[in-house]
Amino acid sequence: MARATFYAIIISKSVGFVQGADVPSQVVGLPVAGFEPTIPKATPAPKNAPAGMVWIPGGEFSMGANVACKGMCNLSDATQDALPIHRVLIDSFWMDATEVTNEQFEKFVKATGYITVAEQKPTQAEFPTASPEDLVAGSIVFTPTTGPVALNQLRWWSYVAGACWNHPTGPDSRIDMLGKQPVVHITYEDALAFAKWAGKRLPTEAEWEFASRGGVMGGIFAWGEELKPGGKFQANIYQGKFPIENEDTGEDGFKGVAPVAQYPPNAYGLYDVAGNVWEWCSDWYRPDSYAQSSEKGGVASNPQGPSSSFDPDEPNTQKRVQRGGSFLCTDQYCTRYILGTRGKGEIRSSSNHIGFRCVISAP
Repeated sequence: MARATFYAIIISKSVGFVQGADVPSQVVGLPVAGFEPTIPKATPAPKNAPAGMVWIPGGEFSMGANVACKGMCNLSDATQDALPIHRVLIDSFWMDATEVTNEQFEKFVKATGYITVAEQKPTQAEFPTASPEDLVAGSIVFTPTTGPVALNQLRWWSYVAGACWNHPTGPDSRIDMLGKQPVVHITYEDALAFAKWAGKRLPTEAEWEFASRGGVMGGIFAWGEELKPGGKFQANIYQGKFPIENEDTGEDGFKGVAPVAQYPPNAYGLYDVAGNVWEWCSDWYRPDSYAQSSEKGGVASNPQGPSSSFDPDEPNTQKRVQRGGSFLCTDQYCTRYILGTRGKGEIRSSSNHIGFRCVISAP
């Protein structure tokens, strides 16, 4: 969704718009059909690991998803854009063990004076049809509905003036006690700016998926094949009737964003690769990028994604890939916590469920 589309919410005094999702169904299907074994590289981790990062050995794996599940965010099939499953070879790299936190982002802002996109007042040139009084800085915030709504209408989002990374739900909110939570209201360019300052970069989509799988072939979840092994949730996702006010039960221990590393890590030591907040990847988004890769044949080596963006839902909007899902993902609507499933975001749009983590290439 474009920043312009988001901003149209406040211009029209509306709280939602149609994106064309279907009413969802439950997850069905076999998790490993079409997958071949992951072959990790034997490259040992270099000494002196960067602080807060874990070693991802790289290797060859099957990338994609084949779990049949409808109604995922803006797609009628959650795996439609994650097919065909194809082989990919990835070099070794370091990856942040957690999503970038508020306290980490605050250090960056204090050191550089950086101003995020959400903090910048939109201009008349950017929105020529907007009235001057509507041109206010802000971002999109999850706003539960008072009752049931059709899940093909995103009526649970509101444009909130003054919402930004250090005021996550609006100007009266603060992050003083939220230092360990992932920073949110981050656009793609905000994430890039932080990564450059930190001497890092954003992961490619292939790197992100390889790391999230933890060396396991074709799993459904980062922790195994059951959503609740032993009756316990393994990620911060949504429980209860979505998206109704006071219906989030918080059975997983949290309502809304959680501090990082509250659940066990995957086999590579990565926390929160499912749920909590969406994470930016460097690839342009196209629903046919996997098909294009497969047509070339063989094993794709360190793919960087397509050369341009295209989303048939919004063909004039530039989007990058997002991965991992968020605290709003639920089996009623958006189960993007399933490994291999894909998300997308307009590069200058932000919300209170979008963050990021960084990587460093192997020396």
